[in-house]
Amino acid sequence: MTGYLLNRLLISGATFLVIITAVFFMIRAAPGGPFDGDRRLPPEVEANLLAAYDLDQPPGRQYLNYLGMLARGDLGPSFKQKDFTVNELIASGLPVSLGVGLTALLLAVLGGVGIGVQAGLSPGSFSDAALMGAANLGLALPSIVLAPLAVLVFAVWLGWLPAGGVGSPAHFILPPLALALPFVTAIARLTRGSVAETLLEPHVMTAHAKGLPHRRIVFRHILPIALLPVLSFLGPAAAALLTGSVVIEQVFELPGIGRYFVQAALNRDYTLVMGVVVVYAAFILMFNLLVDLCYARLDPRIRVAD
Repeated sequence: MTGYLLNRLLISGATFLVIITAVFFMIRAAPGGPFDGDRRLPPEVEANLLAAYDLDQPPGRQYLNYLGMLARGDLGPSFKQKDFTVNELIASGLPVSLGVGLTALLLAVLGGVGIGVQAGLSPGSFSDAALMGAANLGLALPSIVLAPLAVLVFAVWLGWLPAGGVGSPAHFILPPLALALPFVTAIARLTRGSVAETLLEPHVMTAHAKGLPHRRIVFRHILPIALLPVLSFLGPAAAALLTGSVVIEQVFELPGIGRYFVQAALNRDYTLVMGVVVVYAAFILMFNLLVDLCYARLDPRIRVAD
């Protein structure tokens, strides 16, 4: 297991470096610059600004300087929000984004697995058709459609919940729900098919023949195998939920790092874009690593060689 863990860490580290390198040079290749505007700055003022942020140096030198800063945990200053560093902006917005993303992930897992298990244990029954029919509504309502619809219904028409902003726990009900619903459907469909297939496994049929309690069969013999496809889906799903909060934060006006990312991309705020990418990439790679390590715990048939 130790050798496998080290190998996965090396792969994750190399992937992280590739992501940083690609985004660093891509954003600088885009038209425009951080100090472009409707009115052209005087050449001497623009030259001083470029020198102050090391943008007058060749791209290769800028890249090496950025890697050195990143190794020290310094994400640099924001080009547009001059009173704040990128570390300060991300520190203020990350709790909001993590709160929305992780709550949505928890809702998606609990709702999707619960619906999928209930439907999969009785394939072809009325409850199976009803549960999956209801869950499939999420396929027709992606977050970008569901979020404005939720604001219209629950905030404007009914007045039950606030339409956006922060300030109370009620502000954090609609955003995670709007973000989680499409993933509830995906996890439910995946779980249902896997549970129905696992029911036909010889060891499950033998457990039924021996008269073991139904609860024990489900939790000891069915779920550890049936949840493996769900586990493999959770890596990219967690990544999609974290990055998908960009849309949710815009709709509900939440001060998370997703909003900072959109504003920074529009304003060519290189360091802020890079900072958000670094945070998102780190979380995505961490989730994928955890998923890989959980495989051996769930399925005793899997053996990880050192």
